[in-house]
Amino acid sequence: MTEPLVRSADEIEYEAVDAADGMRKGVLIDESDDAPNFAIRRFVLEPGGEVPEHTNAVEHEQYVLEGRYTVGIDEEVYEVTAGDSLLIPADTVHWYRNDGDELGAFLCAVPNGDDEIELLE
Repeated sequence: MTEPLVRSADEIEYEAVDAADGMRKGVLIDESDDAPNFAIRRFVLEPGGEVPEHTNAVEHEQYVLEGRYTVGIDEEVYEVTAGDSLLIPADTVHWYRNDGDELGAFLCAVPNGDDEIELLE
């Protein structure tokens, strides 16, 4: 049986995302915490930051926490702001860009397990 977990924000370590310029990721909860089904991560996209076109082997549900940035999903381009939600199905081409002067941040939930990322650029 899974035990409850409460983690303080100051316990989260953020690391640069290798393929992205100006993006950092903090893993809030995942299978290493005995979460049985999903991982929740917080991503921060610096002003001027961008993530190239890529696909993920698993779906992503995202919730924009702060800022304004651009997201491309397949052939569509969206401007997202705090309070917006996104569903990016598995194997869907997507990218991010922050052309503004304020930080962008979002939560991202994914199923536990391997998430193969394929860069398209």
